[in-house]
Amino acid sequence: MRIVDFRSDTVTKPSIKMRGFMLEAEVGDDVFGDDPSINELQNYAAKKFGKEAALYCASGTMTNQIAIMTHCSPGDELICHEESHIYRYEGGGIARNAQTSVRLLRGNNGRIEANQIPEQINPFDPHYPITRLVSIEDTANRGGGRVYDFEEIKRIKLVCDELNLKLHLDGARVFNALTINNIDPLSYGKQFDTISICLSKGLGAPVGSLLLGTKEFIAKAHRIRKVLGGGMRQAGIIAAGGLFALKNNIKRLNEDHSRAKKIGNALTDLDWVKVVWPVETNIVVVEVKDNFDEYEIVEDLKKSGILCVTFGKGRIRFTTHLDIDDNDVEFLINHFKKHVQK
Repeated sequence: MRIVDFRSDTVTKPSIKMRGFMLEAEVGDDVFGDDPSINELQNYAAKKFGKEAALYCASGTMTNQIAIMTHCSPGDELICHEESHIYRYEGGGIARNAQTSVRLLRGNNGRIEANQIPEQINPFDPHYPITRLVSIEDTANRGGGRVYDFEEIKRIKLVCDELNLKLHLDGARVFNALTINNIDPLSYGKQFDTISICLSKGLGAPVGSLLLGTKEFIAKAHRIRKVLGGGMRQAGIIAAGGLFALKNNIKRLNEDHSRAKKIGNALTDLDWVKVVWPVETNIVVVEVKDNFDEYEIVEDLKKSGILCVTFGKGRIRFTTHLDIDDNDVEFLINHFKKHVQK
């Protein structure tokens, strides 16, 4: 049976060209700093965003958690949107790893605004945790892949500077955002103290994420990675996939966005659909009508070889990626029309 996987952009598999590039990767012991492929990847990514240094890690959860542990001390507090990945999907790591409190904000489709931050700062009083960090996610997964307005990011950075707070970016899909807002990575990177970049989502690498920051920050982060067991030896084989992705798979992200919009448009005509969230990037979120069950719809699609995921009560998510082509989108749309409507 034909299988078309819209569950996530994490399901992508390395292309033949990427596999060949990885096969030829020169490797060494990265714990000693001797892996040339990892060093090249880290230097390339840091330079791209105007940062001094980078650290290659196994996952975006690891880069986010290391960033929080480096920025914050036990008993501190960070500010983020209530739907942030760092809060919802990282296994309670903020509490377990960093022993840091969280101040959750509501906002527009997973995004916060600068004017929300000042009133959330705790007074300098031993009864309260010390506010240290603000984290934003661009694109916002739980917001349906929505993109931050760059002017709002600059306002958030200005507020953080005025309040002596650090600003971290969970950039799991940052290149999707940059493709939409057409902002140069150097200009974008200046707004953040630290940046997490995922290589294994829309960019299609098999493994890994990068944490970017100053040399001093990354040196501290390197020690935390070691404590977490994240020191990998001859990992240049997988890092090479990330380097290939950064050099070859960014420009094509517009194709994913175009296909997602096509899916969103098709969904609006179905009688089981209450509303389709605005589609900006590669994520399509649909709310189903009250007399339909999202789990039944997902199972029905699965029986026909179409994989997607529930996304909270009454919601379904479809994600496009480099392993989805136009024929796959047409296959999905045709199934909608033939089998899902009542």
